[in-house]
Amino acid sequence: MQNQVKKTQNILEPFGRKDVLLYYSTVAKKLKKFLKNKKIATKTWLPNGFFFLKRGSKDEPFYIQEFSSVTKDLLELRSKFALKKARGKITKQQEKIWTYFPQNKLVDFFYATNNEGKGKAIERIYFDIDRGKGITAEQAQHVILALIRTIKKDKEFKKIIPLQKLFILWTGKSFHLYIMLKKKIPAQFYVKYLSYSKHKPLESFIGRWAEKIAKELKINVKGGHEKTAKTIVLDPSQTPSGKLARCPFALHMKNPKEIDGVSVPLNEKMLKDKNLITKLKSLTPDKVVKDLNNWAKNLP
Repeated sequence: MQNQVKKTQNILEPFGRKDVLLYYSTVAKKLKKFLKNKKIATKTWLPNGFFFLKRGSKDEPFYIQEFSSVTKDLLELRSKFALKKARGKITKQQEKIWTYFPQNKLVDFFYATNNEGKGKAIERIYFDIDRGKGITAEQAQHVILALIRTIKKDKEFKKIIPLQKLFILWTGKSFHLYIMLKKKIPAQFYVKYLSYSKHKPLESFIGRWAEKIAKELKINVKGGHEKTAKTIVLDPSQTPSGKLARCPFALHMKNPKEIDGVSVPLNEKMLKDKNLITKLKSLTPDKVVKDLNNWAKNLP
């Protein structure tokens, strides 16, 4: 960021008022490869508990490299004026950033997993380890480890999928697992091999994997996309183009006023740490930025 802001005790209040833009522009420097050519999306929380979504399929697209136009002067303006009064003092690109990341609000940070629009090729397969009420983050940790082992041992899957690398993400509440592909595969692959049907659960890899992991761990694990109490759902439904995924280093919100976690990239060795969840739950935006270089080493 140009004209660097002096270090602050709270990166979310660079000029004494709430503003997530300094934080996101700081972590964006490490996301240029992971989010290259990906359209950014944001969810801005409103005081009444509602939110509004901005994304490249409906609005002017915003890309990761555009964070370079965030400056100290821009942040200072945002601490004093609404966008309407700041126009004329900022560039068109800065104005676009302002609309994606309004000041004085908490904002979730997403991206189009396999680009916007329907039916496009897939370059990364994405699983949400979605834990229902009554399931702990520690149980989700065991499940994602078991899922990684299962994928690696599945010879049939490896024949079909040009596996390149597995990528693990802590969301602030649970886990995501990516399969980063060597080359793009047709959109129809998702429907044929991963799309889950509760009427024919074992016809998809995700259904068979869920059954195997449930037997191994004695935890209720299912495939699908509907959150279920006392169940971990392996959900690949955000894989197809037109769907959104949480960005690494995104803030995780409890409500319009509270952050209850920070998303960070992990490696497989870290998943074997019995105290991992305690460590992850203690993270704050400032702690993540302080150790950003080390966290970024886990990005693909």
